[in-house]
Amino acid sequence: MYRRRRATVFGGTGIILVTLVYLAMTLLAPVPAATAVIAKTAPLTGVAAAPVFPSYGASAIGAVGWDGVLGSAGSSAPQPMASITKIVTAFVVLQKKPLTGAEQGPTITLDARDVSYVQRYRSQLGKVIDMQVGERFSEREMLEIALIESANNYATSLAVWAYGSEEAYVAAAQKWTAAHGLTGTHIDDTCGMSSASQSTATDLVKLGKMALDDPVIAQITSTKKMTIDGVGEIDNTNKLLGHSGVDGLKTGTLYTYGANLLFSADWRIGGRTITVVGAVLGGGDGKIVNADVRALLASTKKGFHAVTLTDKGAGFASWSTVWGQRAQAVATKKATVVVWSSTPISAKVETQRIGVAAIGTQVGTVTYTIGSGTKVVVPLGLSKAIADPGPWWRLSNPGGLGG
Repeated sequence: MYRRRRATVFGGTGIILVTLVYLAMTLLAPVPAATAVIAKTAPLTGVAAAPVFPSYGASAIGAVGWDGVLGSAGSSAPQPMASITKIVTAFVVLQKKPLTGAEQGPTITLDARDVSYVQRYRSQLGKVIDMQVGERFSEREMLEIALIESANNYATSLAVWAYGSEEAYVAAAQKWTAAHGLTGTHIDDTCGMSSASQSTATDLVKLGKMALDDPVIAQITSTKKMTIDGVGEIDNTNKLLGHSGVDGLKTGTLYTYGANLLFSADWRIGGRTITVVGAVLGGGDGKIVNADVRALLASTKKGFHAVTLTDKGAGFASWSTVWGQRAQAVATKKATVVVWSSTPISAKVETQRIGVAAIGTQVGTVTYTIGSGTKVVVPLGLSKAIADPGPWWRLSNPGGLGG
């Protein structure tokens, strides 16, 4: 009897222990993690752009934030750039005599050598503004007269003041262009009256982007008109300022070659400011060039596309648990981008296996690759909670437990 009682006690205890172990294993065990099913993403590549370039000379257009140029046409050989040369003059003078903000800089007193430049350029049919011995202008005023009114004599006086002679200036300018990778640009004088001061349209796009980054040059070249003591009112030779978004940069005309324009323009596209920089070289006259630049700008603007990569809440993957719950991986924010032409856009969705999780838990990412490398990463959150299946399901599905 004793043995029977002992067997009964131990047997009952064993059953209790087994039951407790079973309950612990089923009620406390992790639930199985579910693997996401990733949805297909729609193609986002836009329509190819078709900029309308002039049929003469050379031309190119680019945009700040985009490498190189967006497109070009005509000759790739250097062309006479005329007074666009004065943008280089401004950079090289500012390299030697820097200005910041609206600072006027040192005072320059004109002498007989400066006055001699008036007759020199007038005899060459170049633009001049009269000078008098003893007149005094600040460095900034000299830059304004040279860049806004495009007075050749003031550009030369400024360069000689900074470097001592025209020859010393030209040597410094050639070093400057080489140092800045303007391999298609050659500087032969201070103001562009020499047809040997040449550049390519693509080099000028690069120069224009640099000019927009310089606060002094950018501010001066965007000024329509101003008054300077001793000179009076000066008007910008760039008659496109304020039209088609144009806010710079420099005209250039040689009667033996033609009319040129280095220009910049700003547009609001997709909530973002797009700045384009272009150059047109070798037009018949300023009116022809201006008309062709406006056509080029209009056609280029159509090539920029505001693309919605994803809306907030858009689904990219889904989970179904073995106990019957469902949830999605959704974008936690809206993402947009502005692209040029048919720039390819690809999307890569990455998710993780999930078990019990709260609503909004980050469960992955979608990474968009724009063109050759720009990336936009959007976090993915859980659309609704994945709750524990509860004791009844756990007790009746012991084989489905375990992560």
